Amino acid sequence: MKFLIVFVALFALAVAAPAQDQDAQVLRQDQDVGIDNFKYSLELNNGNQQEAEGNLKQIGEEQAIVVKGSFAWVDTEGKVHSITYIADENGYQPQGEDIPVA
Repeated sequence: MKFLIVFVALFALAVAAPAQDQDAQVLRQDQDVGIDNFKYSLELNNGNQQEAEGNLKQIGEEQAIVVKGSFAWVDTEGKVHSITYIADENGYQPQGEDIPVA
C-alpha cells in the first residue's frame, strides 16, 4: 500500500510539471492536510489541472489511504485530455477517453 501512495504522489508531480511550457504560472492552488485525510487542487495557466482527495480507510485489521482524483492537460494541438482515478485496496484505477479499453 505504501508503494501505491508513493506512485500516486510521483505521478501527480509528473503531471503537474509542464512539459512544453516551462513558464507556466499557477492560477489556483489549494491544499488541506489533516491527520486522516487530505485534499488539494492545482490549476496552471497552460490548461494543466489536478485535484485529489484522500481518506484513511479501515481494511480488515489495517488502515490504508484511499485517493480519488483527476488530472487534465492540453496537448500541442489544443485538445484537452482528462483522467479520473481512484487508488484503493484494489490498486490504481484510472478512467478516461484516452485510456484504451481491453
